Amino acid sequence: MLDRFVEKLSAYRSEGVFNPWGERDAQHDLDRNGPEIRRHQLQKYLAERIGQAETLLLAEAIGYQGGHFSGIPMTSERLLLGGLKHKQLHAGLVFCDLSPQRTSRPELRPLGFTEPTATIVWGFLVEQGIDPRSVVLWNAFPWHPYHPQKGLLSNRTPTDDELAAGHQVLRWMLELGQFRQVVAVGEKSFAQLQQLGIPATKVRHPANGGAGKFRTQMLELLET
Repeated sequence: MLDRFVEKLSAYRSEGVFNPWGERDAQHDLDRNGPEIRRHQLQKYLAERIGQAETLLLAEAIGYQGGHFSGIPMTSERLLLGGLKHKQLHAGLVFCDLSPQRTSRPELRPLGFTEPTATIVWGFLVEQGIDPRSVVLWNAFPWHPYHPQKGLLSNRTPTDDELAAGHQVLRWMLELGQFRQVVAVGEKSFAQLQQLGIPATKVRHPANGGAGKFRTQMLELLET
């Protein structure tokens, strides 16, 4: 079931969208095995959570500093490679019995790309002593939308048509996970859940000065 999910996820193609699990970033990937490595890391991440995680934490889209190279939503390559150990963040939180591999060229970022949102979200889980396997991090649009004029190391907001393409994947994820609660990170992911009639709680997106409110609202959710 999980194999089929990752296979379907890897098959999507669209102009101005990079599929980390199905496409090679010829300019920035370290070698030709990038998509395979990212698929393997995503599958391992999900295998340790699907069936036991109670919460789906849903943001808007994959970014170039996060899942584009790590293969895991809201998770940076730097976290996987050990560059955030000073923040108590390491690959063992993400998956066990798998040595993470980088897929970006080292000359781009010697320690791997890092994403502020990913660091805040994982940091919150660690600070609060939350079992990282009780939560699945995901995106309403589960691929990386970029500006064709700016290149693959850029982010943009998904179009309505693109978001609609992500709806089926979101439904599959909800069927797979059977989560007790769904938490939308930010207005845009919340709007997608509303469109689909999926009950969810909304918290502030941690980007652009929202980290404090994100933590406060997440704590209130846990307390209730």
